Amino acid sequence: MRAHDDVLAGAGGVQESHFPALSGPESGFPELPADGETLLEVRDLRVRFSRRGRHVHAVNGLSYRLEAGRMLAIIGESGSGKSVSSRALMGLLPSTATVTGSARFAGTELVGMTEAQMRRRRGADIAMVFQDPTRSLNPTMRIGTQVVEAVRAHADLDRRAARRRAVELLSLVRMPVPEQRFGEYPHQLSGGMRQRVMIAIALAGEPRLLIADEATTALDVTTQAQIMELLVELQHRLGMAVILISHDLGLAASYAQDVLVMYAGRGVEHAAAETLFAHVRMPYTRALLGAIPLLEREPHTLLPVVPGQPPDLSALPAGCPFAPRCASADEQCAVDPPLTEHEPGHRWACWHPVPDAPAPDAASGDRS
Repeated sequence: MRAHDDVLAGAGGVQESHFPALSGPESGFPELPADGETLLEVRDLRVRFSRRGRHVHAVNGLSYRLEAGRMLAIIGESGSGKSVSSRALMGLLPSTATVTGSARFAGTELVGMTEAQMRRRRGADIAMVFQDPTRSLNPTMRIGTQVVEAVRAHADLDRRAARRRAVELLSLVRMPVPEQRFGEYPHQLSGGMRQRVMIAIALAGEPRLLIADEATTALDVTTQAQIMELLVELQHRLGMAVILISHDLGLAASYAQDVLVMYAGRGVEHAAAETLFAHVRMPYTRALLGAIPLLEREPHTLLPVVPGQPPDLSALPAGCPFAPRCASADEQCAVDPPLTEHEPGHRWACWHPVPDAPAPDAASGDRS
């Protein structure tokens, strides 16, 4: 049992509910591909923002695949393209964005869909939970009304049935006393409870893929752990795939099955979590791990940092974009290294990979 199971169980628990617990023909949830089957395949995804003659290449040739039922953590510094790449999948980018490449979800191409086509997919196939629930929830509406609104957007239910389903959703996300919380406003809830409401809204359309975009960043450490445990529980219980977007490698090590590290709009290292953290190869990944604060460090000592600054995405340098910040860079790095599978199941984009050595203990965690 995980350390925070007791905390979750003490939050009111899941009451007896008619809400489906598993996917499949008897559950009401869509039949999911079997584990190991590709649910999402992204190939050479590119997102360019253009304004007043300036072009910003926010995503620059991103490729990965996500299997059904697995959690993929996309990790990187702010500005690396994590959130933009996921919003491109949802069709949530402004009109200044140009999206090219391919993103096939369950065999259907998402890139190039019209807004009307994408609206039928949002929530029903792919749902997203954002960083700040306070900004996502309407402060003038009771939370129950907002969950009911999401339920009725995806199902032909009358108001009474929609209310019953909304209460079941709040129970599913471990909301304490869901019947009582149904009539409360967002300001009456804690940050963790508000995030549970957002997860309930995301689940209203019974999605096959849930994208958590920095969903725990604004929360304290204890609440962060509770929300992550909840996401893992829902992933297993409902058979969903999850994309976890974060800058926190500790979260990725503890909860994700697969990890994709992004830098300057592209993937630079990709492997199963156990493989990546046991055998870090990309110098950028190693630098991120080295910057994690450790309890055993002497008080008031300077924290290690990744030297330099991320590149300007409107004027990317030739060659490896990490070269100006990398101690191992040489003339060969003037040629951009491709993201290549150098070892079984482990891809990295570097001419001078880190010698095989385990990651720092700070990134170790339970991935059961």
